Amino acid sequence: MVSGLAVEGADLARLYAEQGSSSTPAYQRVKDLVIEQITSGRWREGDALPSESQFVESLGLSRMTINRALRELSAQGMLRRVMGVGTFVHVDKGSSALVEVHNIADEVRHRGRRYHAQVLFLREEAAGPDISGQFGLDVGATVFRSRVVHFEDDVAVQLEDRYVNPQFAPHYLDQDFTRRTPFTYLSEAAPLGRGEHIVEAVLPSAEESAILGITESEPCLRIHRRTWSQDALVSIARLLHPGSRYRLEGTFDTH
Repeated sequence: MVSGLAVEGADLARLYAEQGSSSTPAYQRVKDLVIEQITSGRWREGDALPSESQFVESLGLSRMTINRALRELSAQGMLRRVMGVGTFVHVDKGSSALVEVHNIADEVRHRGRRYHAQVLFLREEAAGPDISGQFGLDVGATVFRSRVVHFEDDVAVQLEDRYVNPQFAPHYLDQDFTRRTPFTYLSEAAPLGRGEHIVEAVLPSAEESAILGITESEPCLRIHRRTWSQDALVSIARLLHPGSRYRLEGTFDTH
């Protein structure tokens, strides 16, 4: 569905000038401009962007620079380019159940997309006061920790930072989490009894934005997830989703 023009060409120069330092590559400033307008809700699903020629004329940039910015945003699922027609806002967000605990790999494949993962680290750590307190362990006790980036096609949709109680998943460090997710392994090692979700809106750190390929100004959803097997807390996870790429859904019944 096509609605109105997202912005007149004359306004592009003003929006572009607001995008950070001039030391930032021009194509990235164009991407930041578009991302900010979409995530703020000022540009909506189906809105038409100015043509490449209008971008070039208004910003004084090369067509190659504009083409790169729009092409990369299309690959990230934020724009839809129709040959001979134009470029349109396309907020193609994945979704996750708000009140259930699902495997992200299954969610991605269910949408007909390609799933893959990158393991940033998988290691033992000495538990600090917060983590040890939640697990009921002594401060400094050994816990397992993993950090995994989950991709939908080639776009990062979740950064997972997880702590695990070794007592309930002793072979956690032996797993290949590019072949199956931590969720899958834990579901087998310590079958899920109950879970808890706490959701908050946050801005990513510089490290997180670099990992996810987003700007530090992009709003994100952070899910704090704890899962129990019977009455024992097995896993504590922080799941960071770029707001432009993901949403949470839930239904309820009043009866």
